[in-house]
Amino acid sequence: MHAQFILFDGFDPLDVIAPYETLGAGGVEVGLVSAEGPREVPSGLRGVGLRATAVLDPARADLVVVPGAAGRIPAEGEEPGADGTVPALLARTLGTPLPGLLKEALDRPGTTVATVCGGSYVLALAGLIAGRHATTHALGLDALWNAGATVVDARVVDDGDLVTAAGVTSGLDLGLYLLEREIGPRVAHAVQRLLSHERRGVVWRAEGPVPAGV
Repeated sequence: MHAQFILFDGFDPLDVIAPYETLGAGGVEVGLVSAEGPREVPSGLRGVGLRATAVLDPARADLVVVPGAAGRIPAEGEEPGADGTVPALLARTLGTPLPGLLKEALDRPGTTVATVCGGSYVLALAGLIAGRHATTHALGLDALWNAGATVVDARVVDDGDLVTAAGVTSGLDLGLYLLEREIGPRVAHAVQRLLSHERRGVVWRAEGPVPAGV
């Protein structure tokens, strides 16, 4: 299994590193990529960056992971797109080749696209997940809904070839769930013990009866 982790200017390092290390520990081949190809990519944290070693290649990836951004939360009354804010950093990806490459990934049978935190908002802004079940950081749920997704307030949401995770630390839970789903629970359990992290919450899927009065 080959997983490609997308880097873009302003990305949140923990959104990348948590699932990267988790999946790598489970034997998944992992790589850092960008829409533009090999380059040093600055994160949203001053002085912190990572190097993309290749261009995002949807034809090769079994799993594509999209992180959110690290930046300011818009102040009350401030325009969401103000410079340096998380929504602005995420929106800038629309001016890169990333939306087209993500569409290729979603259209390719057998490829799963996963997101952490604001990564799902990138897909929603690009018009790629209209009507799809998805989650994001608690502060961005309304924005994700307004961008066309069907929002579920859960730690991890499995919508088939789209698996989304909530706030920043949920990248660990995402990685462990993907190990369980794609490789097996024994491997996921072993990695969970290695990382000393107990998964949180129930993974939401559109299965079973609809609960009444809950």
